[in-house]
This record gives sequence, C-alpha cells and structure tokens, in this order.
Amino acid sequence: MVMEHGLVNDNGRLEPTLKGELYTSSDIFKLEKDHIFSKSWSLVAFEYEIAEPGQYITTRVEGENILITRGKDHVLRGFLNVCRHRGAKLCSQASGKAGVIRCPYHSWSYSLDGDLVGVPNTSHCREELVHNENYGLTSVHIEVWHGMVWVNLSDNPMSVEYQLDAQIFDRFGELYTFARYEIQNLKSAHREEYEVEANWKLIVENFQECYHCSSIHPELTATLPEFRSGIGTQSSVGGGAKFGNELEAFSISGKGSRPMLKGLLPEDDRTYFGITVLPLVFINLTPDHVIIHRIIPISAEKSKVICEWLFDPEEMAKPDFDPKDAVELFHRVNLQDFEACEWCQENMSSKSYKEGGILVPIEQHVSHFYNYVLEAIGMKVE
Repeated sequence: MVMEHGLVNDNGRLEPTLKGELYTSSDIFKLEKDHIFSKSWSLVAFEYEIAEPGQYITTRVEGENILITRGKDHVLRGFLNVCRHRGAKLCSQASGKAGVIRCPYHSWSYSLDGDLVGVPNTSHCREELVHNENYGLTSVHIEVWHGMVWVNLSDNPMSVEYQLDAQIFDRFGELYTFARYEIQNLKSAHREEYEVEANWKLIVENFQECYHCSSIHPELTATLPEFRSGIGTQSSVGGGAKFGNELEAFSISGKGSRPMLKGLLPEDDRTYFGITVLPLVFINLTPDHVIIHRIIPISAEKSKVICEWLFDPEEMAKPDFDPKDAVELFHRVNLQDFEACEWCQENMSSKSYKEGGILVPIEQHVSHFYNYVLEAIGMKVE
C-alpha cells in the first residue's frame, strides 16, 4: 500500500496527520490487529494480583481468552483459557484460587502448569490423554516488567525489555529515572473504566501532545502551569513538569501529606512525567502515586480505557488513607480528553478530513507515532 501523507506548507513548518480513513476503516483496523496488537506486549495485570501459588486471573487479548496462573512452584504462566476437549472456557471468574483448573463442561482438569491431569469416564483412552503434552493447555508468552504482567500472542516475540525498555530510554535518555518509581512495589487503590467512541490512535495522539491543554484542561494546567504553553513533557528527552508554586501534591485541591514514593530522589519532588508506551499504555509518574492507562481497541471507531491509580501499600493501610483527591484530578482530565477524541472521531469520515489535517510545530513529535503505525501495517509514507 502507498499513502500520500497529507499537507505541508512551503516553509516546512507544518506536518501532516494521518488521513481520515485511518481512523474509520475496518480494513485498516484489521491490519492493526494483525501487525500491531497481536505482535506487541499487552499489559493485562499487576503481579501482586497473582502473587500466591494457586492464584489465577483471566482476561481477553485480541479475541483470545487468556488464563494466567501462579503454579505451586511459584512460576507465573499464561495459557489460552480453552479446554482442549471441546473448547469450553475453563475459568469464567476474573480471578480466583484453585489447586487444579477444572472445565465446567465435562470436568477435564489441568494442573496449574497446564498439564492435563484428569479425564473422567475415559478408562479406555485415559493413558493416551493424561500428561500427554499434545492435550495440555496452549501456552502464551507472558513477562513481568516492573511489576506489571504483559501478554504477547505472537509465536516468537521480542523480549519485553527489548520493546519496552527501548521506549523508556527514548523518553528519559536512561532507565534509572523510571525504575526509581518502583511500580513493582505499588498497588492499585482505584480503577476507572471508560467507553470512548473514538479510534485508539486519536487517544494516543491526544496523550502525546499538550497543544490542547490550555483549551480543555483547566485543572491540569492549574496544577502544571507550564502546560499552558502547549508544550507537554513528552516533546523532549527527560522532560518533566513542575507543580505550581503553591501546590503540595498532584491532586484536585493541590493539597497532600503523603510522603514521596520510597525510591525517589529530592529532585523528583513536585514533578510530573507523562510516558507513552506504544502501542496502548500510558504511564504518569507523580511523587506519591503512579497512574496507568490501558487502551483496549474495540473497533475502528470505539475503544475502552482502563485507568488505575497506584500507591504505596503502606500508605494505603493507614486508617486515614483516601485517594479521592488525587483520583479526581486525572479523572477529570480523562473525561475531557476522551470527549475531545470523540469530537474528532465524528468527523474522521468527513470529506473535509479525507486527506487528513496538520500538526503545528509543538505537536510534531506525534508524527513519530504516525510513522510507527504506518510502518507496522505496511503503508508507505510519501
């Protein structure tokens, strides 16, 4: 495929966006599913949710039901949540704890490491089935990265570090800044799910630029005054934004008494970092909590976003712990962003946007995301 890539002025001060069809075409969405989502590491859980032997969680990634277990040997494993007998879904609950995984249909049972260990009423062929590697659960690739559990459905994926560490390095110029937030030691105190009538790419490009911040984010720009300029934290390597002088915390009131996360340095105080982890994750770093977004593309014109606010468990255990003030700030930002994405989605099929739009200079780092998408789905930029 060849894509003529939009509009640019004679002085080169403007750059093109993607064409409108890239946000509406079911054919494009299928290419993205095949060449981006199914080949990338997808964030599905936090390791603390599956910490003990026998614990399991279920999720869904790109049309596949996924089962993740913690074995008696303490090893974390991922499988397709599919009985090898007649294809029934083995576990329907979002999470649980069990000694074996038993199919609800015909009671075939599997060990936590995926081995078929029980087939009732089959004495004549039991030996052919039990412990036969051909009838064990189908494995999927899982990795733990900074306490987050990631799934990859491709046959031979690149390592999670190769894909994700490279993006952290590009964002900060080194890995230590991100590592010292010690996400692996945090737990989710609040979760919100949003249904967004917009293509996943509109959500990503919106997060990557701050040109819109002064227009639609009064609470965010009051907290991070430099965002009023339209320059966010992702347009430069290592860039972070300082809180307003009178503010104590990244919260709707600006007040806060929680200590900084344990691994942070004095220079991290009163500073916010935003990070895009392509293709579908945003990570927001603040001194006393971390906010993580996961995008789940539903169709070419619809997405789901899961947002979680993570805190130090010791702080969460205190009787006066209340995350609402911190949650409310980014919850408002989310609602504002997603509404803006829906404004755009409604017009992606307009003849006015057939050739796409333009990026002004302070947005032009978003073009790297466009190139990532186009290269992945085999569309040549001209």
